[in-house]
Amino acid sequence: MKKIFNWFLFLVLAVGFCFFFYVLISYDYPWQQIYPYRWNLVKGWGMTVIISVFALILSSLFGSLLLAGQLGQHRATRILSRSYVEIIRGTPLLVQILIIFYMMADAANLQNKFVIGTLILSFFSGAYLSEIFRGGIESIPKSQIESARAIGLTGTQIYRYVIIPQAIRRVMPAVTGQFANLIKDSSLLYVIGLREFTMQAREVNAATYSTFAAYIPLAVGYLILTLPLAILSHRLEKRFRYEH
Repeated sequence: MKKIFNWFLFLVLAVGFCFFFYVLISYDYPWQQIYPYRWNLVKGWGMTVIISVFALILSSLFGSLLLAGQLGQHRATRILSRSYVEIIRGTPLLVQILIIFYMMADAANLQNKFVIGTLILSFFSGAYLSEIFRGGIESIPKSQIESARAIGLTGTQIYRYVIIPQAIRRVMPAVTGQFANLIKDSSLLYVIGLREFTMQAREVNAATYSTFAAYIPLAVGYLILTLPLAILSHRLEKRFRYEH
Protein backbone atom coordinates (compact mmCIF):
# COMPACT_ATOMS: atom_id res chain seq x y z
CA MET A 1 0.00 0.00 0.00
CA LYS A 2 2.87 2.34 0.83
CA LYS A 3 4.55 1.67 -2.53
CA ILE A 4 1.30 2.41 -4.37
CA PHE A 5 0.98 5.71 -2.52
CA ASN A 6 4.59 6.64 -3.32
CA TRP A 7 4.12 5.94 -7.01
CA PHE A 8 0.85 7.88 -7.01
CA LEU A 9 2.58 10.83 -5.35
CA PHE A 10 5.40 10.66 -7.89
CA LEU A 11 2.93 10.72 -10.80
CA VAL A 12 1.06 13.68 -9.29
CA LEU A 13 4.30 15.64 -8.90
CA ALA A 14 5.43 14.74 -12.42
CA VAL A 15 2.13 15.80 -13.95
CA GLY A 16 2.18 19.00 -11.89
CA PHE A 17 5.70 19.76 -13.07
CA CYS A 18 4.71 19.31 -16.71
CA PHE A 19 1.57 21.39 -16.17
CA PHE A 20 3.68 24.21 -14.75
CA PHE A 21 5.95 24.31 -17.79
CA TYR A 22 3.35 23.91 -20.48
CA VAL A 23 0.45 25.93 -19.07
CA LEU A 24 1.62 28.41 -16.47
CA ILE A 25 4.75 29.47 -18.36
CA SER A 26 3.76 31.45 -21.42
CA TYR A 27 6.23 30.01 -23.91
CA ASP A 28 5.49 28.76 -27.38
CA TYR A 29 7.47 25.56 -27.91
CA PRO A 30 8.34 25.33 -31.63
CA TRP A 31 8.28 21.53 -31.84
CA GLN A 32 7.64 21.72 -35.58
CA GLN A 33 11.14 23.19 -36.01
CA ILE A 34 12.74 20.45 -33.93
CA TYR A 35 10.92 17.55 -35.61
CA PRO A 36 13.11 17.41 -38.76
CA TYR A 37 16.16 16.92 -36.50
CA ARG A 38 14.65 14.09 -34.44
CA TRP A 39 16.99 11.46 -35.83
CA ASN A 40 20.00 13.60 -35.00
CA LEU A 41 18.92 13.53 -31.36
CA VAL A 42 18.26 9.79 -31.52
CA LYS A 43 21.72 9.13 -32.98
CA GLY A 44 23.30 11.36 -30.33
CA TRP A 45 21.43 9.51 -27.58
CA GLY A 46 22.63 6.19 -28.98
CA MET A 47 26.21 7.45 -29.05
CA THR A 48 25.90 8.48 -25.39
CA VAL A 49 24.61 5.02 -24.51
CA ILE A 50 27.52 3.30 -26.29
CA ILE A 51 30.14 5.58 -24.72
CA SER A 52 28.61 5.11 -21.28
CA VAL A 53 28.57 1.31 -21.53
CA PHE A 54 32.23 1.10 -22.55
CA ALA A 55 33.22 3.70 -19.96
CA LEU A 56 31.37 1.83 -17.21
CA ILE A 57 33.29 -1.35 -17.97
CA LEU A 58 36.69 0.30 -18.34
CA SER A 59 36.26 2.53 -15.28
CA SER A 60 35.44 -0.53 -13.15
CA LEU A 61 38.60 -2.25 -14.33
CA PHE A 62 40.72 0.87 -13.91
CA GLY A 63 39.26 1.53 -10.46
CA SER A 64 40.14 -2.00 -9.42
CA LEU A 65 43.73 -1.49 -10.60
CA LEU A 66 43.98 1.75 -8.63
CA LEU A 67 42.59 -0.03 -5.59
CA ALA A 68 45.19 -2.76 -5.91
CA GLY A 69 47.87 -0.08 -6.20
CA GLN A 70 46.69 1.72 -3.07
CA LEU A 71 46.47 -1.47 -1.04
CA GLY A 72 49.68 -2.98 -2.42
CA GLN A 73 52.84 -3.62 -0.47
CA HIS A 74 55.11 -1.44 -2.61
CA ARG A 75 55.32 2.12 -1.36
CA ALA A 76 55.97 3.61 -4.79
CA THR A 77 52.82 2.01 -6.18
CA ARG A 78 50.76 3.25 -3.26
CA ILE A 79 52.06 6.80 -3.64
CA LEU A 80 51.49 6.88 -7.40
CA SER A 81 47.98 5.44 -7.15
CA ARG A 82 47.01 7.76 -4.32
CA SER A 83 48.46 10.80 -6.07
CA TYR A 84 46.56 10.00 -9.25
CA VAL A 85 43.28 9.63 -7.35
CA GLU A 86 43.72 12.94 -5.54
CA ILE A 87 44.68 14.82 -8.72
CA ILE A 88 41.69 13.49 -10.65
CA ARG A 89 39.25 14.14 -7.82
CA GLY A 90 40.66 17.60 -7.18
CA THR A 91 40.44 18.96 -10.73
CA PRO A 92 37.37 19.61 -12.94
CA LEU A 93 36.49 17.02 -15.56
CA LEU A 94 36.25 19.74 -18.22
CA VAL A 95 39.89 20.70 -17.63
CA GLN A 96 40.95 17.06 -17.80
CA ILE A 97 39.11 16.61 -21.11
CA LEU A 98 40.86 19.61 -22.65
CA ILE A 99 44.32 18.63 -21.40
CA ILE A 100 44.05 14.97 -22.42
CA PHE A 101 42.54 15.69 -25.85
CA TYR A 102 44.56 18.70 -26.95
CA MET A 103 47.87 17.78 -25.32
CA MET A 104 48.27 14.10 -24.48
CA ALA A 105 46.19 12.58 -27.28
CA ASP A 106 47.67 14.96 -29.83
CA ALA A 107 51.19 14.08 -28.68
CA ALA A 108 50.34 10.37 -28.99
CA ASN A 109 48.81 10.99 -32.45
CA LEU A 110 45.47 9.58 -31.26
CA GLN A 111 42.68 11.17 -33.29
CA ASN A 112 39.69 8.90 -32.64
CA LYS A 113 37.34 11.06 -30.55
CA PHE A 114 35.20 8.11 -29.49
CA VAL A 115 38.21 6.28 -28.06
CA ILE A 116 39.59 9.41 -26.41
CA GLY A 117 36.24 10.34 -24.88
CA THR A 118 35.69 6.85 -23.53
CA LEU A 119 39.17 6.73 -22.02
CA ILE A 120 38.76 10.16 -20.41
CA LEU A 121 35.52 9.14 -18.73
CA SER A 122 37.07 5.84 -17.64
CA PHE A 123 40.12 7.51 -16.11
CA PHE A 124 37.94 10.06 -14.33
CA SER A 125 35.32 7.69 -12.98
CA GLY A 126 37.91 5.02 -12.16
CA ALA A 127 39.48 7.32 -9.56
CA TYR A 128 36.14 7.74 -7.79
CA LEU A 129 35.34 4.05 -8.02
CA SER A 130 38.68 3.13 -6.48
CA GLU A 131 37.84 5.26 -3.45
CA ILE A 132 34.42 3.65 -3.21
CA PHE A 133 36.01 0.19 -3.39
CA ARG A 134 38.63 1.13 -0.82
CA GLY A 135 35.99 2.46 1.56
CA GLY A 136 34.04 -0.78 1.25
CA ILE A 137 37.06 -2.92 2.02
CA GLU A 138 38.20 -0.80 4.95
CA SER A 139 34.69 -0.88 6.41
CA ILE A 140 35.02 -4.59 7.15
CA PRO A 141 35.71 -4.99 10.90
CA LYS A 142 39.25 -6.06 11.71
CA SER A 143 37.86 -8.65 14.09
CA GLN A 144 36.58 -10.64 11.12
CA ILE A 145 40.00 -10.59 9.49
CA GLU A 146 41.65 -11.70 12.71
CA SER A 147 39.09 -14.48 13.10
CA ALA A 148 39.77 -15.63 9.54
CA ARG A 149 43.50 -15.75 10.24
CA ALA A 150 42.84 -17.67 13.43
CA ILE A 151 41.15 -20.49 11.53
CA GLY A 152 44.07 -20.71 9.10
CA LEU A 153 42.90 -18.77 6.05
CA THR A 154 45.58 -17.21 3.88
CA GLY A 155 45.58 -13.56 2.82
CA THR A 156 44.10 -14.46 -0.57
CA GLN A 157 41.41 -16.59 1.01
CA ILE A 158 40.51 -13.83 3.47
CA TYR A 159 39.93 -11.42 0.62
CA ARG A 160 38.05 -14.00 -1.44
CA TYR A 161 35.74 -15.44 1.22
CA VAL A 162 35.50 -12.73 3.89
CA ILE A 163 36.28 -9.22 2.67
CA ILE A 164 35.23 -9.04 -0.99
CA PRO A 165 31.73 -10.61 -0.65
CA GLN A 166 30.81 -8.16 2.14
CA ALA A 167 32.50 -5.18 0.48
CA ILE A 168 30.61 -5.73 -2.78
CA ARG A 169 27.26 -5.55 -1.02
CA ARG A 170 28.30 -2.40 0.82
CA VAL A 171 29.62 -0.48 -2.17
CA MET A 172 26.96 -1.42 -4.73
CA PRO A 173 24.65 1.56 -3.95
CA ALA A 174 27.53 4.04 -4.24
CA VAL A 175 28.86 2.34 -7.38
CA THR A 176 25.44 2.54 -9.00
CA GLY A 177 25.25 6.24 -8.17
CA GLN A 178 28.70 6.80 -9.66
CA PHE A 179 27.60 5.07 -12.85
CA ALA A 180 24.69 7.51 -13.11
CA ASN A 181 27.11 10.41 -12.64
CA LEU A 182 29.34 9.00 -15.38
CA ILE A 183 26.46 9.02 -17.85
CA LYS A 184 25.73 12.67 -17.07
CA ASP A 185 29.43 13.57 -17.19
CA SER A 186 29.58 12.28 -20.76
CA SER A 187 27.70 15.43 -21.77
CA LEU A 188 30.95 17.38 -21.41
CA LEU A 189 32.52 15.48 -24.30
CA TYR A 190 30.87 17.92 -26.70
CA VAL A 191 33.87 20.23 -26.13
CA ILE A 192 36.07 17.90 -28.19
CA GLY A 193 33.51 17.70 -31.01
CA LEU A 194 32.23 14.22 -30.21
CA ARG A 195 28.73 13.97 -31.68
CA GLU A 196 27.02 12.61 -28.59
CA PHE A 197 23.63 13.61 -27.21
CA THR A 198 24.54 17.07 -25.91
CA MET A 199 26.48 17.96 -29.06
CA GLN A 200 23.50 17.03 -31.23
CA ALA A 201 21.15 19.11 -29.06
CA ARG A 202 23.48 22.10 -29.31
CA GLU A 203 23.57 21.77 -33.11
CA VAL A 204 19.77 21.58 -33.24
CA ASN A 205 19.59 24.68 -31.08
CA ALA A 206 22.04 26.50 -33.35
CA ALA A 207 20.06 25.55 -36.44
CA THR A 208 16.59 26.39 -35.12
CA TYR A 209 17.23 28.95 -32.34
CA SER A 210 14.79 26.91 -30.22
CA THR A 211 16.71 26.55 -26.98
CA PHE A 212 14.05 25.05 -24.74
CA ALA A 213 12.61 22.80 -27.42
CA ALA A 214 16.09 21.45 -28.15
CA TYR A 215 17.18 20.93 -24.56
CA ILE A 216 13.98 19.43 -23.12
CA PRO A 217 14.50 16.21 -25.14
CA LEU A 218 18.10 16.30 -23.90
CA ALA A 219 16.97 16.33 -20.29
CA VAL A 220 14.41 13.58 -20.91
CA GLY A 221 16.99 11.43 -22.69
CA TYR A 222 19.46 11.59 -19.80
CA LEU A 223 16.64 10.97 -17.33
CA ILE A 224 15.73 7.78 -19.19
CA LEU A 225 19.29 6.55 -18.68
CA THR A 226 19.91 7.69 -15.12
CA LEU A 227 16.53 7.23 -13.45
CA PRO A 228 16.67 3.40 -13.50
CA LEU A 229 20.13 3.57 -11.94
CA ALA A 230 18.89 5.98 -9.27
CA ILE A 231 15.99 3.63 -8.43
CA LEU A 232 18.37 0.66 -8.33
CA SER A 233 20.76 2.56 -6.05
CA HIS A 234 17.92 3.41 -3.67
CA ARG A 235 16.77 -0.21 -3.52
CA LEU A 236 20.30 -1.43 -2.91
CA GLU A 237 20.69 1.05 -0.05
CA LYS A 238 17.48 -0.24 1.54
CA ARG A 239 18.59 -3.85 1.09
CA PHE A 240 22.00 -3.14 2.59
CA ARG A 241 20.48 -1.48 5.64
CA TYR A 242 18.23 -4.50 6.06
CA GLU A 243 21.09 -7.00 5.82
CA HIS A 244 23.24 -4.94 8.12
